[in-house]
Amino acid sequence: MEQVSLKEQLTNLINLQKIDSEIYKLQREKQAKPEEIKTIEAAFEAKKQGLAELEKTSLDLQKQKKDKELELASKDEAAKKLQGQLFQLKTNKEYQTMLQQIADTKTDASVIEEKILIIMEQMDKVKVDVDTEKQKLKEEEKLFNEQKAKVQVRVKEIDDRVSVLDGQRKQIAPAIDPKIITQYERILANRDGLAIVLAKNNSCQGCNMYVPPQVINLIKMYDHIITCEMCNRILYIDDETA
Repeated sequence: MEQVSLKEQLTNLINLQKIDSEIYKLQREKQAKPEEIKTIEAAFEAKKQGLAELEKTSLDLQKQKKDKELELASKDEAAKKLQGQLFQLKTNKEYQTMLQQIADTKTDASVIEEKILIIMEQMDKVKVDVDTEKQKLKEEEKLFNEQKAKVQVRVKEIDDRVSVLDGQRKQIAPAIDPKIITQYERILANRDGLAIVLAKNNSCQGCNMYVPPQVINLIKMYDHIITCEMCNRILYIDDETA
Protein backbone atom coordinates (compact mmCIF):
# COMPACT_ATOMS: atom_id res chain seq x y z
CA MET A 1 0.00 0.00 0.00
CA GLU A 2 1.25 3.43 -0.95
CA GLN A 3 2.50 5.46 2.01
CA VAL A 4 -0.26 7.79 3.20
CA SER A 5 0.23 10.65 5.64
CA LEU A 6 -1.26 10.35 9.10
CA LYS A 7 -3.46 13.36 8.38
CA GLU A 8 -5.00 11.52 5.43
CA GLN A 9 -5.33 8.41 7.58
CA LEU A 10 -7.28 10.40 10.18
CA THR A 11 -9.47 11.91 7.45
CA ASN A 12 -10.31 8.39 6.30
CA LEU A 13 -10.98 7.36 9.90
CA ILE A 14 -13.34 10.32 10.35
CA ASN A 15 -15.25 9.28 7.23
CA LEU A 16 -15.27 5.69 8.42
CA GLN A 17 -16.57 6.82 11.81
CA LYS A 18 -19.54 8.57 10.17
CA ILE A 19 -20.46 5.29 8.52
CA ASP A 20 -19.85 3.22 11.65
CA SER A 21 -21.89 5.62 13.80
CA GLU A 22 -24.87 5.13 11.54
CA ILE A 23 -24.33 1.36 11.47
CA TYR A 24 -24.09 1.27 15.26
CA LYS A 25 -27.29 3.32 15.64
CA LEU A 26 -29.17 1.11 13.17
CA GLN A 27 -27.95 -2.10 14.83
CA ARG A 28 -29.08 -0.81 18.23
CA GLU A 29 -32.49 -0.04 16.77
CA LYS A 30 -32.69 -3.51 15.18
CA GLN A 31 -31.70 -5.21 18.44
CA ALA A 32 -34.65 -3.48 20.14
CA LYS A 33 -37.17 -4.72 17.56
CA PRO A 34 -37.72 -8.26 18.97
CA GLU A 35 -38.60 -6.73 22.34
CA GLU A 36 -40.92 -4.27 20.58
CA ILE A 37 -42.73 -7.16 18.88
CA LYS A 38 -42.83 -9.02 22.20
CA THR A 39 -44.49 -6.02 23.87
CA ILE A 40 -47.09 -5.77 21.09
CA GLU A 41 -47.80 -9.51 21.35
CA ALA A 42 -48.10 -9.36 25.14
CA ALA A 43 -50.68 -6.55 24.90
CA PHE A 44 -52.67 -8.54 22.33
CA GLU A 45 -52.48 -11.75 24.39
CA ALA A 46 -53.76 -9.84 27.44
CA LYS A 47 -56.84 -8.78 25.45
CA LYS A 48 -57.34 -12.37 24.28
CA GLN A 49 -57.16 -13.49 27.90
CA GLY A 50 -59.92 -11.02 28.78
CA LEU A 51 -62.18 -12.63 26.16
CA ALA A 52 -61.26 -16.12 27.37
CA GLU A 53 -62.30 -15.17 30.90
CA LEU A 54 -65.65 -13.87 29.65
CA GLU A 55 -66.23 -17.08 27.69
CA LYS A 56 -65.39 -19.11 30.79
CA THR A 57 -67.92 -17.07 32.77
CA SER A 58 -70.49 -17.81 30.06
CA LEU A 59 -69.80 -21.56 30.30
CA ASP A 60 -69.99 -21.45 34.10
CA LEU A 61 -73.39 -19.74 33.92
CA GLN A 62 -74.63 -22.35 31.42
CA LYS A 63 -73.58 -25.08 33.84
CA GLN A 64 -75.28 -23.30 36.75
CA LYS A 65 -78.48 -22.97 34.69
CA LYS A 66 -78.39 -26.65 33.76
CA ASP A 67 -77.84 -27.67 37.40
CA LYS A 68 -80.75 -25.48 38.55
CA GLU A 69 -82.99 -26.87 35.79
CA LEU A 70 -82.20 -30.40 36.98
CA GLU A 71 -82.91 -29.32 40.56
CA LEU A 72 -86.21 -27.74 39.44
CA ALA A 73 -87.20 -30.88 37.55
CA SER A 74 -86.47 -32.89 40.70
CA LYS A 75 -88.72 -30.57 42.77
CA ASP A 76 -91.52 -30.77 40.16
CA GLU A 77 -91.25 -34.56 40.16
CA ALA A 78 -91.33 -34.62 43.97
CA ALA A 79 -94.42 -32.37 44.02
CA LYS A 80 -96.21 -34.65 41.51
CA LYS A 81 -95.30 -37.70 43.54
CA LEU A 82 -96.63 -36.13 46.74
CA GLN A 83 -99.75 -35.02 44.88
CA GLY A 84 -100.36 -38.60 43.80
CA GLN A 85 -100.08 -39.83 47.38
CA LEU A 86 -102.81 -37.50 48.68
CA PHE A 87 -105.63 -39.91 47.91
CA GLN A 88 -103.90 -42.73 49.77
CA LEU A 89 -104.00 -40.89 53.10
CA LYS A 90 -106.55 -41.94 55.70
CA THR A 91 -106.62 -39.08 58.20
CA ASN A 92 -107.17 -35.36 57.82
CA LYS A 93 -103.94 -34.67 59.73
CA GLU A 94 -101.91 -36.72 57.28
CA TYR A 95 -103.71 -34.97 54.43
CA GLN A 96 -102.88 -31.49 55.79
CA THR A 97 -99.27 -32.48 56.42
CA MET A 98 -98.97 -33.73 52.85
CA LEU A 99 -100.49 -30.51 51.50
CA GLN A 100 -97.88 -28.52 53.44
CA GLN A 101 -95.08 -30.67 52.01
CA ILE A 102 -96.45 -30.07 48.50
CA ALA A 103 -96.64 -26.31 49.17
CA ASP A 104 -93.06 -26.27 50.53
CA THR A 105 -91.83 -28.18 47.51
CA LYS A 106 -93.57 -25.77 45.15
CA THR A 107 -92.12 -22.83 47.11
CA ASP A 108 -88.65 -24.34 46.71
CA ALA A 109 -89.36 -24.78 43.00
CA SER A 110 -90.38 -21.10 42.72
CA VAL A 111 -87.13 -20.04 44.39
CA ILE A 112 -85.19 -22.19 41.93
CA GLU A 113 -87.13 -20.72 38.99
CA GLU A 114 -86.25 -17.23 40.23
CA LYS A 115 -82.57 -18.20 40.40
CA ILE A 116 -82.76 -19.60 36.86
CA LEU A 117 -84.19 -16.29 35.63
CA ILE A 118 -81.37 -14.38 37.35
CA ILE A 119 -78.80 -16.70 35.76
CA MET A 120 -80.41 -16.22 32.34
CA GLU A 121 -80.22 -12.43 32.76
CA GLN A 122 -76.53 -12.79 33.64
CA MET A 123 -76.03 -15.02 30.60
CA ASP A 124 -77.61 -12.44 28.32
CA LYS A 125 -75.36 -9.71 29.71
CA VAL A 126 -72.23 -11.86 29.39
CA LYS A 127 -73.22 -12.80 25.81
CA VAL A 128 -73.38 -9.10 24.92
CA ASP A 129 -69.98 -8.58 26.58
CA VAL A 130 -68.51 -11.57 24.71
CA ASP A 131 -69.84 -10.36 21.35
CA THR A 132 -68.54 -6.84 22.03
CA GLU A 133 -65.14 -8.14 23.12
CA LYS A 134 -64.91 -10.40 20.05
CA GLN A 135 -65.49 -7.40 17.79
CA LYS A 136 -62.91 -5.36 19.69
CA LEU A 137 -60.44 -8.25 19.51
CA LYS A 138 -60.97 -8.53 15.77
CA GLU A 139 -60.02 -4.85 15.42
CA GLU A 140 -57.11 -5.29 17.85
CA GLU A 141 -55.83 -8.25 15.84
CA LYS A 142 -55.87 -6.14 12.70
CA LEU A 143 -53.97 -3.37 14.50
CA PHE A 144 -51.55 -5.91 16.00
CA ASN A 145 -50.76 -7.38 12.57
CA GLU A 146 -50.27 -3.89 11.12
CA GLN A 147 -47.89 -2.92 13.95
CA LYS A 148 -45.97 -6.18 13.62
CA ALA A 149 -45.72 -5.72 9.85
CA LYS A 150 -44.37 -2.18 10.34
CA VAL A 151 -41.65 -3.49 12.64
CA GLN A 152 -40.73 -6.19 10.13
CA VAL A 153 -40.60 -3.63 7.31
CA ARG A 154 -38.36 -1.41 9.42
CA VAL A 155 -36.02 -4.34 10.14
CA LYS A 156 -35.78 -4.96 6.38
CA GLU A 157 -35.03 -1.26 5.82
CA ILE A 158 -32.30 -1.40 8.46
CA ASP A 159 -30.74 -4.49 6.88
CA ASP A 160 -30.78 -2.86 3.44
CA ARG A 161 -29.23 0.34 4.76
CA VAL A 162 -26.54 -1.51 6.73
CA SER A 163 -25.71 -3.47 3.58
CA VAL A 164 -25.18 -0.19 1.70
CA LEU A 165 -23.07 1.22 4.54
CA ASP A 166 -20.98 -1.96 4.65
CA GLY A 167 -20.27 -1.43 0.97
CA GLN A 168 -19.16 2.14 1.63
CA ARG A 169 -17.04 0.94 4.54
CA LYS A 170 -15.22 -1.56 2.33
CA GLN A 171 -14.27 1.25 -0.04
CA ILE A 172 -12.68 3.34 2.72
CA ALA A 173 -11.09 0.73 5.00
CA PRO A 174 -8.38 -0.52 2.58
CA ALA A 175 -6.87 2.98 2.43
CA ILE A 176 -6.17 2.93 6.17
CA ASP A 177 -3.05 1.42 7.71
CA PRO A 178 -3.90 -2.04 9.14
CA LYS A 179 -2.42 -1.19 12.54
CA ILE A 180 -4.44 2.02 12.74
CA ILE A 181 -7.70 0.41 11.71
CA THR A 182 -7.11 -2.43 14.18
CA GLN A 183 -6.69 0.14 16.95
CA TYR A 184 -9.75 2.05 15.70
CA GLU A 185 -11.96 -1.06 15.61
CA ARG A 186 -10.85 -2.14 19.09
CA ILE A 187 -11.83 1.28 20.49
CA LEU A 188 -15.06 1.20 18.43
CA ALA A 189 -16.08 -2.07 20.08
CA ASN A 190 -15.30 -0.83 23.60
CA ARG A 191 -16.67 2.71 23.34
CA ASP A 192 -20.25 2.31 22.11
CA GLY A 193 -19.43 2.69 18.44
CA LEU A 194 -17.44 5.92 18.80
CA ALA A 195 -13.68 5.58 18.27
CA ILE A 196 -12.45 8.90 16.90
CA VAL A 197 -13.61 12.28 18.24
CA LEU A 198 -12.90 15.95 17.85
CA ALA A 199 -10.72 17.76 20.37
CA LYS A 200 -12.48 21.10 20.62
CA ASN A 201 -12.02 24.00 23.07
CA ASN A 202 -9.42 21.89 24.89
CA SER A 203 -12.01 19.20 25.52
CA CYS A 204 -12.46 15.63 24.27
CA GLN A 205 -15.87 15.52 22.57
CA GLY A 206 -16.20 11.86 23.52
CA CYS A 207 -15.95 12.15 27.32
CA ASN A 208 -15.53 15.92 27.92
CA MET A 209 -12.13 15.31 29.50
CA TYR A 210 -9.77 18.33 29.47
CA VAL A 211 -7.17 18.13 26.72
CA PRO A 212 -4.04 20.19 27.56
CA PRO A 213 -2.56 22.57 24.94
CA GLN A 214 0.56 20.40 24.64
CA VAL A 215 -1.63 17.44 23.63
CA ILE A 216 -3.39 19.63 21.05
CA ASN A 217 0.06 20.51 19.68
CA LEU A 218 0.93 16.82 19.44
CA ILE A 219 -2.25 16.20 17.45
CA LYS A 220 -1.34 19.06 15.08
CA MET A 221 2.03 17.49 14.41
CA TYR A 222 0.43 14.40 12.84
CA ASP A 223 3.41 12.36 13.95
CA HIS A 224 1.47 9.55 15.58
CA ILE A 225 -2.03 8.68 16.82
CA ILE A 226 -3.03 10.64 19.94
CA THR A 227 -5.73 9.27 22.23
CA CYS A 228 -7.70 10.73 25.11
CA GLU A 229 -6.20 9.88 28.50
CA MET A 230 -9.67 9.28 29.94
CA CYS A 231 -11.67 7.38 27.29
CA ASN A 232 -8.81 6.23 24.99
CA ARG A 233 -10.64 7.48 21.90
CA ILE A 234 -8.51 8.74 19.01
CA LEU A 235 -8.38 12.54 18.97
CA TYR A 236 -8.31 14.82 15.96
CA ILE A 237 -8.66 18.57 15.42
CA ASP A 238 -10.51 20.67 12.90
CA ASP A 239 -7.67 22.49 11.15
CA GLU A 240 -9.96 25.31 10.00
CA THR A 241 -11.03 26.20 13.55
CA ALA A 242 -7.90 25.12 15.39
